[in-house]
Parts: sequence; structure tokens; C-alpha cells
Amino acid sequence: MSEISIQELEAAINFWRARSPSSGDELVLCKEASALSKPYAMLIVQRQNTLSRDDLDAIARQAWDSYVSLKNSL
Repeated sequence: MSEISIQELEAAINFWRARSPSSGDELVLCKEASALSKPYAMLIVQRQNTLSRDDLDAIARQAWDSYVSLKNSL
């Protein structure tokens, strides 16, 4: 899957948030949700519906790939 829709990205963020809820007084997101929230925000700001997997940085790409792998194993 080379193109990721904004809905799929949101689902991945919610998956990571459910798996590892925010913590601390600041309610910090886990590293996976945090990494995916940046490209998600850019899609919103740029009014785009999809992005390429290749546009993700290394941490976001790993979070995305792990999400896809875990989702497919359920």
C-alpha cells in the first residue's frame, strides 16, 4: 500500500492511542501516535486526502508498518 488515506492514518493513530494511552500530567501521546500525528496534521492543513508511505519519516513509517502488520494479524 503506497498511498495512505487520511482516514487510514486516523485509524492508525487511534489504534496506537488505544494500545498505549496518553500518560503523565501532560497526557503525552505514545511515540507511534505522536509520529503519525504530524503527517495527519499536514494532510489537514494542506487539505489533502492521501499521502505516500514514502513521505513518512522513519519513525512514522515504522509505526505505520507495525500498525498494518498488527491489524492484518487480528
